[in-house]
Amino acid sequence: MIPELGHFALILTFVLALAQGIVSLYGAWRGNLAWMAFARPAARWQFGLVAFSLLCLAWSFVSFDFSVAYVAQNSSTKLPLFYRIAAVWGGHEGSLLLWMFMQTGWAFAVSVYSRSLPEAMLARVLGVLGLITAGFLLFVLLSSNPFERMFPVPAEGLDLNTLLQDIGLIIHPPLLYMGYVGFSVAFAFAIAALLAGRLDASWARWSRPWTTSAWLFLTLGIAVGSWWAYYELGWGGWWFWDPVENSSFVPWLAGTALIHSLAVTEKRGSFKNWTVLLAISTFSLSILGAFLVRSGVLTSVHAFATDPARGVFILSLFAVIVGSSLILFAWRAPRVGAGGQFAVVSRESLLLVNNVLLVVVTGTVLLGTLYPLIMDSLGLGKISVGPPYFNKVFVPLMIPALVLIVFGVLANWKRANVLDLVRQLALVIVFSVVLGAAIPLLYGQWQGTAALGAGLAVWIVLGSLFDVVKRVRATRSGVFSQPRSWLGQHLAHMGVAVFVLGVTMVSHYETETDVLLQPGQTAQVGAYDARFQGVHIVPGPNFSAERGTVELLRDGKVVATLYPENRTYLSSALPMTESAINTNGLRHIYVALGDKYDQGVWSVRLYYKPLVDFIWLGCLLMALGGGLAISDRRYRVKQTRTAVQNKAMNTHKQVQA
Repeated sequence: MIPELGHFALILTFVLALAQGIVSLYGAWRGNLAWMAFARPAARWQFGLVAFSLLCLAWSFVSFDFSVAYVAQNSSTKLPLFYRIAAVWGGHEGSLLLWMFMQTGWAFAVSVYSRSLPEAMLARVLGVLGLITAGFLLFVLLSSNPFERMFPVPAEGLDLNTLLQDIGLIIHPPLLYMGYVGFSVAFAFAIAALLAGRLDASWARWSRPWTTSAWLFLTLGIAVGSWWAYYELGWGGWWFWDPVENSSFVPWLAGTALIHSLAVTEKRGSFKNWTVLLAISTFSLSILGAFLVRSGVLTSVHAFATDPARGVFILSLFAVIVGSSLILFAWRAPRVGAGGQFAVVSRESLLLVNNVLLVVVTGTVLLGTLYPLIMDSLGLGKISVGPPYFNKVFVPLMIPALVLIVFGVLANWKRANVLDLVRQLALVIVFSVVLGAAIPLLYGQWQGTAALGAGLAVWIVLGSLFDVVKRVRATRSGVFSQPRSWLGQHLAHMGVAVFVLGVTMVSHYETETDVLLQPGQTAQVGAYDARFQGVHIVPGPNFSAERGTVELLRDGKVVATLYPENRTYLSSALPMTESAINTNGLRHIYVALGDKYDQGVWSVRLYYKPLVDFIWLGCLLMALGGGLAISDRRYRVKQTRTAVQNKAMNTHKQVQA
């Protein structure tokens, strides 16, 4: 009965989420504190029920309950225990249950850590989250039930997709969904502010740590997904501009713009309408990403489902959420004041330009992703939009955005002087040009675009350090005495710089060599020699592997031994590549084993990739910067209960007025 109990828990959650949405929003509208108070316990019960449901599904996997169709399709008796647990979210139905766990988890966190919010505001936020939860749960219950039974019960499962039998499955989806779903909180705060008619600095302050948290998780999720594809697929690329990869990158770009816009709204009361629109757009793009992955309109190794009926449901949900929120925005936006005034040159104007650039970049990536689908649906033929398009439109738009990072943090609010900014940054500009031009020389061949990328990275790092030193001197206190949100901002910007440097160097100076080798033969890779020592068979728990041995030599001495594999799983005749990587932090030697030919000859693919680790290090620094910003003291100060009640009464009076 465990699967039935898990299914029943989801039904109860749906009823409770629907009640939370209706009762909380109606209570906030009428100013009824008792009805508004229903939101907190309802949100907590939902989280508990979905957690119970997830545990029921996990138990079905652990106990080999192949009477559950989803378990039979994604597991087998040969699958190791930790992959059986990760298989809970390895397919469409289970991944949606994980999505609901994250959705209710965010609502639970809001109910616990938002005690400083006015009761009416909190009720509206949780009410909106409740309706979102109800919508997705309806999708799960009607078309994606993970507890559906099958008869007759098979003696053996079909096994987990061989691409997913990797530690990346354990880490990547939870992080990605935490980011996707987390933007629903930013969306809920924006809708709550529109419903209350209070688009002031307060709602931006309340929303900002939740938005940054979602952005942090999405950053880590994208980074882990990139690393997973890099070493698992054997292609040696860290990003392929795959349409499904783009479906997570697009909301990340919009979320980055939203974070910066929230900062301006909080500090200066400007960009109110723009910020709300970004909050709506970011969550809408997250739902659109879910549609692309789960509708079957895209063919990708990352896609989950190929059922058009499910795609129609998600598209309908997308239309309801986006349509209703835009109607509300159109109704409320004209009543919002312009906010703080600022000059043509000011921190506000520079952040606005940066925001516009990020939005344009988001649009171009989205266009490149959707254009082939639009052409195909109109019967105008099948076309493919690949890396050449994305690289040509993405890079030129990001260059001015990177330049503005330093000017944006140094410019004064309200009004700034261009000549004064240039004067302050004269040495930074000089060192950026000199070091940017010099770094490519370390790799033996100077290239102008490589120098540009390196110079931009140096520019961001030196500009951030300049601002840190300037503030420390002005305040006469240590670095760690400064506000954490300010420190987090600079750490995240330095992460961008490290990322840019890694992308630049690996894009311009990586080498790829495909060779046919017999045991004892060598091939050059970078400054090293790779000596092939042969292949032997290694059995695994549910696969058989052809494991190669490749010795890495420098000046005739063995410095490392690598073991690339070709695995053949019992459930699939298709071989899976397991690459082998040697790193010293400044470069990768990447080895992938190919096919076997006559007389013991094997094809071997060798890559030399300079500074590729900087790509993921940069993402980690961005996420750490976001975490540092979230921990800022002003987001952790709790107000007294009396203050909360006073705010609630004031809100009630405003609503009645």
